[in-house]
Parts: sequence; C-alpha cells; structure tokens
Amino acid sequence: MEHQTALKGLVSTDRQHDSAIKHVTGRAEYCDDIAEPVGTMHAYLGTSTVAHGRILSMDLSAVAAAPGVIGILTAEDIPGHNDVSPTGKNDEPVFPTEKVEFHGHPIFAVVADSRDAARRAAELAKVEYEELPLALDPLAARAAGGALVTDPLKLERGEVAPAMAEAPHRITGRMEIGGQDHMYLEGHIAFAVPGEDDDVVVTSSTQHPSEAQHMVAHVLGVPSNAVTINVRRMGGGFGGKESQMNLFCAVAALAAKKWNRPCKIRPDRDQDMTATGKRHDFVVDYDVGFDDQGKITAVDGVFAARCGYTSDLSGPVTDRALFHADNAYFYPNVRLKSEPLKTNTVSNTAFRGFGGPQGVVAAERMIEEIAYKLGKDPLEVRKANFYGDETDGRNLTPYHQTVEDNIIHRVVEELEENADYQARRQAVLEHNAKGGVIRKGIALTPVKFGISFTATWYNQAGSLIHIYNDGSIHLNHGGTEMGQGLNTKIAQIVADAFQVDFDRVKITKTTTEKVPNTSATAASSGSDLNGMAALDGAEQIKARLVAFAAESRGVPEDQVKFLPNTVQIGEEMVPFNTLVKEAYMARVHLSAAGFYKTPKIHWDRAAGKGRPFFYYAYGASCSEVSIDTLTGEYTVDRTDILHDVGRSLNPILDKGQVEGAFVQGMGWLTTEELWWDDAGRLRTHAPSTYKIPLASDRPREFNVELAEWSVNKERTIKRSKAVGEPPFMLGISVFEALSMAVASVNNYRECPRLDAPATPERVLMACERLKAGG
Repeated sequence: MEHQTALKGLVSTDRQHDSAIKHVTGRAEYCDDIAEPVGTMHAYLGTSTVAHGRILSMDLSAVAAAPGVIGILTAEDIPGHNDVSPTGKNDEPVFPTEKVEFHGHPIFAVVADSRDAARRAAELAKVEYEELPLALDPLAARAAGGALVTDPLKLERGEVAPAMAEAPHRITGRMEIGGQDHMYLEGHIAFAVPGEDDDVVVTSSTQHPSEAQHMVAHVLGVPSNAVTINVRRMGGGFGGKESQMNLFCAVAALAAKKWNRPCKIRPDRDQDMTATGKRHDFVVDYDVGFDDQGKITAVDGVFAARCGYTSDLSGPVTDRALFHADNAYFYPNVRLKSEPLKTNTVSNTAFRGFGGPQGVVAAERMIEEIAYKLGKDPLEVRKANFYGDETDGRNLTPYHQTVEDNIIHRVVEELEENADYQARRQAVLEHNAKGGVIRKGIALTPVKFGISFTATWYNQAGSLIHIYNDGSIHLNHGGTEMGQGLNTKIAQIVADAFQVDFDRVKITKTTTEKVPNTSATAASSGSDLNGMAALDGAEQIKARLVAFAAESRGVPEDQVKFLPNTVQIGEEMVPFNTLVKEAYMARVHLSAAGFYKTPKIHWDRAAGKGRPFFYYAYGASCSEVSIDTLTGEYTVDRTDILHDVGRSLNPILDKGQVEGAFVQGMGWLTTEELWWDDAGRLRTHAPSTYKIPLASDRPREFNVELAEWSVNKERTIKRSKAVGEPPFMLGISVFEALSMAVASVNNYRECPRLDAPATPERVLMACERLKAGG
C-alpha cells in the first residue's frame, strides 16, 4: 500500500524549482539546444544605419552572392500582412517599405546555411537614405510637435486647481527616469519547422505563445490553426519577450515556408539590444500642494514617455504609470496625464512592473520634496499620506477604485521596528554631522501594486489535465516558465488537489495545441490565472472520481475523501493508482480542460474610472548606503525587506522572486544606463557598456521576510498574492537612501533631485552642485 502520512511538495511548502538541478548542471534544454534537423537554415537581420530616413534604394546583390546564402527576405516576400503590432494598430511592419524609423531598424533578413554566413552577409547591403529630422527623447519629441503613438490617458478626482491655490505649500519639479534593458541570459530566438499544407511549428522563447501564433498566421496569411507555438522554458523574460518575439517568430516561419526547410534565427547580444524594445524612459513634471504636517492636498502630474516609433504596448504601459503614480498615498485632489510620445528609437515594450515603477518613483520624489521642504524625516511624511480605510474616507484612488485591503500601515510599522530604522537613522545623521568624505543615507519606502491586466479580456486562463490509467498525471496550462517557478507552483496546486506526491505530476511544455487563446505570462498574473484554471481542471476530474467511487462501493459521495496518495471510500482505503485504474476500466473520463476568469474587474478608459485591479500587493524596504563624495561611488550596506504575498504557494520560490526583483529594481535606479548618441545609435548595447548589478553589488547585509500573517481577502488561488512585479519597486529604497546621503553635503537644506539612474557620475555631480550652493 502506498498510503503515507506526509506528502512531498504540496501547496504552501518550500519546494525546489522543478528544473533547478537541470539549470545548475546545464541539462535544462532551451530553444537553442534543440537538435537541428538536416538542412536547417539560419537567418539574421539586416538593419538600418540611420535613425530616421526615407529608403531611396536598396541593393542586396552582394548579400545574395555571399558564401552560404540561400536567399533574402524583404517586405515583398510576405504572403499575408506586413505587420506584427501586438495591439492591432498596424503600425509595426515586419520589414519597412518606405521609411526607417530608428538606428538598427530591421529592413531585411538573410537566410544562409550557417548563422555566421548569414551574419557576415547582412553587412554587405548597400542602402541609400534621405535622412529626416530626429526626435530621440520625450522632451525632443514634445518640442518637435509631440506626436503620440497611442491615445493618452487622464485620471482625475476632486478639484485640483482650487486645492492647489489654497495649499499652504506648493512645489513644482521635473524628474527624468531612465529606461532599462531586459538583459535576460537567453536572448531572442525562434526555430520554425515547416509542415504539410499551411502548417508550421515554431519553438520560441516567448512569454506570449498565443500572440506569437496569431502574428505568424497573420504574416503568413493562414488561419491560426495552422501555426503551433511551443515553449518549454525561457532563460529570463521580464516582459521583453511578451511582444518583441513576434518579429523573430515571423521571420523564422517565413523562411521555413518559403524554402520548405527548418529555419532558426538568433541575433547576437548587440543586435538583440539594439533591435528590441526596453523599459520606457519617462520625464515627469509634477506639481504638489501640501500642508504644514506634510499631508498632500493636491497633485498635478504629466508623465511623458519615450515610446519609440510604434505603439507596441506603450498605451497600457503609460496607463499603468498613472495607476501607480499614487503608490501607497491618498491624493485628495488629483489630475494625472500621460503623454505616450513617438521617438526615433526602438519601440519600447513591457518590462517587469509595466510602467508602474516609473509612477511609484515619481510619487516617492514628491514625498521626498515635501520632507526636505519641511525638515522632516521622509518616513514621517510617508505615514501621514498613506491610504486609510472606509472610516476616514482616505481610500479612493485617482481612478476611483476603493482600496479595500490596505495593510501598508502594518507592513511599514513591522519593518520599521525589525530593521531598527529610527536608531539607525539617528546613527546616520550623527555620522554625516562629522563631515568627512564618506556620507551615509537610509530610507524606508513602501509599495502598493495593483494586480490584474488592465486589458480586462486578458484576465483569463486555461489548463489541460490528464490522468493516465497508471495514476500518473499530465499537466498543461497557458503560462510560460521563465525561471520564476510557475510550473512548480501549478504542479503543487494539482498535486494538492489530488493529495498525491508532487513527483507524480508531469509538467509539460506550453503549447498552443493544448490550451488555446492564452494570455501573456505577465502582469504578475501567471500563478493567479493558471493556478485557478489548473485547479478547475483537477476538480472536474475529482468530481468524476468521487461519483465513481461512491457508486462502485455503494456509499454517499460525502464519504469519499482524498488522503495522502489514497482515497478513503466509506471505511475502505484505496490506493490512488488503484482507484484510477478501476475508473478507467469503468470508462470514466480522466481528462479535463480547466478555465478561470478574474471576477469583479472592469475599466472604462474614456472615463478614467473603474476597478482595473482585483487586489493589491504590498511591501516595504529599508536600505542603508554609503557614498564617496569625491568619486560618487557607493555601496549598499544593508537592506531589510518585508513583503506581502498573501498565503504563499511556495515561500522559498517567493522569497527568491523578492530578492531578484529588488536587485533588478536597484539596478534600474543605479547602474543601468541606456545612452544614445546624437545620431540615434544606442551606445550601451552589450554587457561591456551596459552595467547590470553583479553579485558584489547586492546589499552587504540582506534580510528578506514574507508577511506570513497576510491572507488575500479576495478568493485567489489558495489566498495567495502575485509576486513577480510588486517587489521590483522595493529597489526605490536604495535610490532614496542615495538621495539622503547626497543631501547631507549641504545639511539637508534641499532635495538633491537626483535623476534616475543615479549612476556614480550623477551622484558626484549632485554632491558638487550642492557643495556649491545648489
């Protein structure tokens, strides 16, 4: 008998990532590890050498004649639609026909018998352009007429103008917030194998298999049922593989069908970084009114974004920036506007937080401004402005959603005590009062982050579960695994439902053949949506097993219970395997398609009102830093984090997500600087010039805890909360601590107004400016 008293790896227990050993031993298979069939071709993109220009002529004869070249793909070779726009705006061609709109814009693809041959041949193109005027950043785009890539959004509540006029204090300012490259370990890649008729199978590193399926079908001019997209795992995604993979999937599929041979496309790191979108840079103009206690009375903000040359996902990204421009703070009177500006740069896209971090950091800048103006501890100002509840009326967001699950007060108070914030802040002040080259800073910052896709129809998911007649379970769902442990969590949910060991559940690749019309694994919704869909499928099969067991033993259904690896039927204990085999012999259906859609959410964009988020996740971070005022270099001495994930599905994986998100957020605000020259060339296009945090950059002391007392008030999967994006903004505590250290050089008399990223150069220049009297 296989009955056991304890099961291995159920929900809410620490469970190693299902591929962890394969990851560290190199046995985990990624797209580029798939054995290539005989005759596999390799494609490489040929790109523009100007940032904005009309194509006068394109001579590709030398490319075609280069060794190993099989052929060339241009816009003329597209049998369907020359468009891979994820929002259906038809503004993103696979290959342009008249104009190039950024330096490095793909204009053709070379297909050769080796990747090296294709790459070398792509350099031989002779293209003549009539160069056109450039606008490379939000301010230049605004000055050039302010062309927008999509409709802007306005959120408004209360009476801003009179509240601002009556405010005892008022501050206006501008903050520049830099972008960020995804810098995943595995770059973009797609591998297409042609089939009979219209069929093509594409294996790709994409977060959105269904969108890739529809885009490939759109470009080939075939129905979606002819295209299959497979994803076993990605070597990182962070949003960069949500829409940006469409081009690569389309090119690989075009070549595969044109020459009836498999085709792979994998750009090198430089082309990956120059040809694909990044986190949006923002320029935020803010106007804030407040009283003598630091309580905000009115906020007026304009969020201008560098969107690049097409809409891509810039609409929802800039919307979410406004949704999070309040962070954890109540604004009695507020008006927020977005400006999604068209620029002659690569089209920017999703990145962990999806515009939310840019909104949150702007909120923290306003808090910081108030604190320096009034001579207060910024934490005191933060607490004064936190959302309240229905008893004080301070719980309505700028988009008119009521905050019903506010726990930010408890999270911050617990972290303040556990991190010994007050004593350490006093020690920092005393250290800085001595003068000296090394200055310290400390900051405690909160996060409130809304969970759900703001495009309501994306809040759905499907699953497919089979139980084979030997009792083994096959699990498939629409989410994609990019290292975050989604597959492990979903398998735990299914194992928990059937009360069997985790090892009994086989996790299979994500494929459009099994679960259709899936949403991107994004918006921190992977576990929420797919976990509920998987549970729905499991419950369907369980119901059939219960009915069969009750009927076969002549007992009521309420006397059938699933115990560890065993099913109790009345007084009889039946091994799970045995019951499954009996059910199969009795022709019980042992397969189910599960489905879930998020309840309660709705959004009227035109009115700027609704409930776009199912619930909020909360967190807080306290960081202490030291800066060298002679060089601008700095270290993060200590970070303490308390983060809310509701009732965790897997605490050890969630803690890993919090740690990783914090470091990535810290990198965005400190060392990761994107820089274009005057000709529109991205000069930070490789690890040699673009600096992500290293292991040596992490906090010297790093304490991360989950708020174990938190339980989601909404009916989410096992009452858990999303963990992918919310902790990213915990890195803002480092940025704010750096600001305090800089402010100490003129005795905290003014807000240093550091722009992000606060590179050592920016820190040094801010110190020099404050030493000179501002």
